[in-house]
Amino acid sequence: MQSRTPGRRDLRILTAIPAYCEEKAIGEVVRSIRDLFPYDILVVDDGSTDGTGDAARKAGAKVLELPCNLGIGGAVQTSYMFAIKQGYDAIVRLDGDGQHDPAYISRLLEPLLDETADAVIGSRFLGEAAYHASFFRMLGIRYFRILVNLFTGYKITDPTSGFFALNRRLIEFYSAHYPSDYPEVDSYILMHRLKARAVEVSVRMRKREGGKSSITPVRAIYYMIKVTLSFLINRIGRIK
Repeated sequence: MQSRTPGRRDLRILTAIPAYCEEKAIGEVVRSIRDLFPYDILVVDDGSTDGTGDAARKAGAKVLELPCNLGIGGAVQTSYMFAIKQGYDAIVRLDGDGQHDPAYISRLLEPLLDETADAVIGSRFLGEAAYHASFFRMLGIRYFRILVNLFTGYKITDPTSGFFALNRRLIEFYSAHYPSDYPEVDSYILMHRLKARAVEVSVRMRKREGGKSSITPVRAIYYMIKVTLSFLINRIGRIK
């Protein structure tokens, strides 16, 4: 499969999908990407106990099967390490449950091709397609929005989005330095300290095709406390 984009720069693009027990959805996610784009597809099977890896492989993806469940941060970092080792110039990360519409991949890549951004985040809260979530989920998103804007200056509307694209500079950095536990919000403080350029584009979310969310009320509270402390520590720390 050809992984080079037909755009203004001859970039090698990797679409990366961390997945845990997404056997029912992952095949259709991979096929929908293949139908739209010529980019290579990597599924990082994060210690699934079902047939996620086999389903992804049958659909045409490259598959890395982790021997145990590392969590979303570890799975995503694995995709960055793979991208660096294999010489990719940019990566698009999306979920394996079918909620992220692959049709928006080209929109995410455009600022990278224009070299106007290092990171492009797909926001559910921009444009006409309003995203509706539970009260507590929205409360958490708004809290993290304030936290990110306060500590980084980025004007981000969707700080927990898992649908984004990164250029090679950030891939290289995150391959060695990436938060292990619900990393999306934590990653902004690291981006800010690198003086990376981050922009948002509007995307539409679809209904989950399989699996279930790992976020529970108890986990949400823990996550809010952890990320707040992480922001404070990273804000005064130094990157080595």
